[in-house]
Amino acid sequence: MKRFHRAAALLLASALAVTACSEQAPDFVPPPSGAAPTVSPRATDDLATTGRGPELPEKGAWLGAWVKPDWQTPEGRVEALAAFAAQTQGNVNLAHMFHEWEDDFPGPTEHAFQAAGKLQMISWSGADTRSIRDGVYDQLIRQRAEKIKQFGVPLMLRWRWEMDRPNLQQSIHSPEDYVAAWKRIRGIFTEVGATNAAFVWCPHVQGFVDSSRNAAAYYPGDDQVDWLCTDVYPGKGFEGFAPQMDTFMAFAAQHPRPVVIGEFGVTYPGSPGQRGAWLREAGDYIKRHPQIKAVVYFAAKQTKPAYDSTFNDDPDGLAAFRELTADPWFSAPPPPTPAHGPRTQ
Repeated sequence: MKRFHRAAALLLASALAVTACSEQAPDFVPPPSGAAPTVSPRATDDLATTGRGPELPEKGAWLGAWVKPDWQTPEGRVEALAAFAAQTQGNVNLAHMFHEWEDDFPGPTEHAFQAAGKLQMISWSGADTRSIRDGVYDQLIRQRAEKIKQFGVPLMLRWRWEMDRPNLQQSIHSPEDYVAAWKRIRGIFTEVGATNAAFVWCPHVQGFVDSSRNAAAYYPGDDQVDWLCTDVYPGKGFEGFAPQMDTFMAFAAQHPRPVVIGEFGVTYPGSPGQRGAWLREAGDYIKRHPQIKAVVYFAAKQTKPAYDSTFNDDPDGLAAFRELTADPWFSAPPPPTPAHGPRTQ
């Protein structure tokens, strides 16, 4: 009798496990066809996109920022960005927002930024690339694509940035898996017709500085990417902006896509004048490379790990950044909003 009950329990547990798995993962569907979107390529300065996302600035670069807010609310985020713009005396026309893989977006924050007249870049984290590749998350991806299409205004979508970081390899697996996941996501966006989202490919600049990371191997291809991107920081050793960016721009020069610096900032104190010097170097470099069409500052003070990229206690860095914002090159206006504007929630 005990053996019977034990066997029955095992059978029941197995049945429940199978039922749970079938509820969590949708039926496998064939890969998206990847049919060409019904949009026209957009070009300026010998650069082009596949036609998705915002019109490129005719001259100069958009200035943007992600600013850690005092209050994690839509109003708090808008206020934090406005305070950063006032402090730095800049035309911060590009608002940056991060979302976890299963977040429901665009949402109240994106609508609040849109109401404030901001172009937007959304950084969307990832899941296991092999699960994405195999169709496990098709329903979630489709929901995001449909909601972005409904949002109705051009934006930049930076999916699984810094995919070349060693600490992400457990979920990224390999460049081949990453590229397959990227194509799966973009294919679903194409099927849905969410062509208002420009796909932004964004490894860390150290993926080019350190050849062992081989960031270029993760590139999905010119037909899959609308914007090239990289994140660059000086680190504790204050590695120069230009030497790091040169390694990435050598790659970018081979691909006719606009570049956005997805994150940059000075996170450590350095010696007197070092923060300001690094920021001046960044501004000069960006102007010398017209392929760079947008730059996004990362402004936050953290305790774990400890860093501070704000200008609250850094008058020299603030002065240097104000030199950058005073240059008309960094005052490119956001593209005009479509006549219908964003869809209401």
